[in-house]
Amino acid sequence: MSLAAKPVIRIEKFNLYYGAFQALKNINMQINEKQVTAIIGPSGCGKSTLLRSINRMNDLVENVRIEGQILIEDNPIYDHGMDLITLRKKAGMVFQRPNPFPLSIFENVAFGLRLHFRLKEDEIYDRVQKSLEAVNLWEELHQRLENSALSLSGEQQQRLCIARLIAVSSDIVLMDEPCSALDPIATQRIEELIRELKRDYTIVIVTHNMAQAARVSDETAYFYLGELIEMGPTERIFTTPEKKETEDYITGRFG
Repeated sequence: MSLAAKPVIRIEKFNLYYGAFQALKNINMQINEKQVTAIIGPSGCGKSTLLRSINRMNDLVENVRIEGQILIEDNPIYDHGMDLITLRKKAGMVFQRPNPFPLSIFENVAFGLRLHFRLKEDEIYDRVQKSLEAVNLWEELHQRLENSALSLSGEQQQRLCIARLIAVSSDIVLMDEPCSALDPIATQRIEELIRELKRDYTIVIVTHNMAQAARVSDETAYFYLGELIEMGPTERIFTTPEKKETEDYITGRFG
């Protein structure tokens, strides 16, 4: 970890229950600003549950109960006064399958701007352009902005969904298996985008693909059965992990 790394998300003694089932067990970790943090582990280990806890998407699930706290820039997000719209603007989610709105390319990015801000049309256009430029879509799409977003390729749709977050000033981008529906070439391009975006954004990515975690992340956290087994710089986790459970998973002896 860089000495200059600044924690932007702190997770403290965090437990989450679905009814009687405990999905996350006493999680303590920090996620640093303008880095990519990968969360890896076998299916059902709590990776996506943790990711969805960072912007309280789990609030939408019945019988969820939490203990402990998650802080974003020292603000406890599970306090009663937390505004969820503001939280989800700051920490936006990219899902496994791209989910563009059935609107034009332009209106997909402008939608959140119209909803959350009072901007003139030329200001909206500028923000849409900057957001599409950030995900390397402007050059290929600027003459097709009125076309349906549903006409785009899967990779372009995923980039558009990221642009939609950036437009409303998300500082934190949460990615839940963002390449699982994409072919290898499209996956490579999204990974290149992730590396570019970390200059300006904090990214947390859940992935089953350990090679992907090794390629794109600065820090890696290994989860098993709802517990954080080990977390550290990605290179160390993949070459000299401290815990035998991590080594067994990384080397394919388990999971």
